[in-house]
Amino acid sequence: MSLKSIVRELKEMRDGIGSMSRRGGVSDGRVGHGRGGSRHSWPGLWPEPQPQPLRPGQEPQQQGQWANLPPELLLDVIQRVEASEAVWPARRQVVACAAVCRSWRDITKDVVKTLEECGRITFPISLKQPGPRDHPVQCFVRRDRATSTYLLYLGLSPSLHGENDKLLLAARKIRRAARTSFAISLISDDFSHSSSTYVGKLKPNFLGTKFTIFDSQPPCDAVVLPNNKPSKRHSKQVSPRLPLGNYNVATVSYELTVLRNRGPRRMQCTMHSIPAMCIQEGGKAPTPTGIIHSLDEQMPTLSTSKGKEPSMEFSSTSLSADLSGPITTSEAPLLLKNKAPRWHEQLQCWCLNFRGRVTVASVKNFQLVASVDPSLGVPAAEQEKVILQFGKIGKDIFTMDYRYPLSAFQAFAICLTSFDTKPACE
Repeated sequence: MSLKSIVRELKEMRDGIGSMSRRGGVSDGRVGHGRGGSRHSWPGLWPEPQPQPLRPGQEPQQQGQWANLPPELLLDVIQRVEASEAVWPARRQVVACAAVCRSWRDITKDVVKTLEECGRITFPISLKQPGPRDHPVQCFVRRDRATSTYLLYLGLSPSLHGENDKLLLAARKIRRAARTSFAISLISDDFSHSSSTYVGKLKPNFLGTKFTIFDSQPPCDAVVLPNNKPSKRHSKQVSPRLPLGNYNVATVSYELTVLRNRGPRRMQCTMHSIPAMCIQEGGKAPTPTGIIHSLDEQMPTLSTSKGKEPSMEFSSTSLSADLSGPITTSEAPLLLKNKAPRWHEQLQCWCLNFRGRVTVASVKNFQLVASVDPSLGVPAAEQEKVILQFGKIGKDIFTMDYRYPLSAFQAFAICLTSFDTKPACE
């Protein structure tokens, strides 16, 4: 059987794959695709569900004939599919292979490399992994003023046909009496904190000079400093496998303008979950692989007495609490600063070299580079390398290019700070 016929048969079996994947223990998530918001399954972002015990007299259900393929043949098929489908929407066939059954899922996870290694976004967990080192991941952001929604797509620019645009993340500005916030999700029509598609949020202070980025999942190899304040938000979905806390992973600060001088904004990003040493040669940024531990595994176990509650525990209410203490690492955090523009005498404006990716002048345009201590010995060329750039190309359309060590989620959250009102900075 040829490779194309196998993929074609997989498409025809798509309706039956859902029930097979549930029996095989696949965790399904939803993600929007295109402007219409259509959805397809994304296994791999959240932890795999544990197999349910069989009831008395219940026989184990079969996974189907696809689960009985020889491992060598299955490995060759998935490697061919992964190599041939390099771009979206064709790359969804790799996701379909992971949704067949548990054996297909395990081999697919071994074949598909991290975003840093292969430069391809495959599963939703890729949105939490650092980008490639050699080249940036090029995306664009579309703003909907009517709904205060911001959609992040993968690609150089908006395509003529919306179905070819790959939706990565979506954010919505939530206005309250005192301040605003941004909720970030995998889909464009559900921003609830209790949803399985909830990714994180962005919270500014009153003046719009400081923004805190919260991740819904704890970063790997980091220590969480929880805030003991009770949360007013009550989650509708509580699961020890899916902690619904908000983890402070980054802070974005804008310089306060006292004399109201006109000019470019000055910003600095403190990445609490990324060590500064990662940009050195041979350095490594934290890279999640889909194994997310629960809060019970992150915090030490407290002794309890029979019939009494422990003095501190993560119950259904504390699972949804804001762990607003910053994530700490054993090393100094990575600092990012905006690259200083130069004044163009002929154009009478501030200019930056965006290499053709930005075409409209805007105060929102910026480039971020690493701000490292000279004692670290980082080469000057590495310090001048643009890690994140954001700029306007049309009405309500912006480009966003990011690279190692930032992830798509971190880069998107940083860019969202440009859309919020900053009365003290302008």
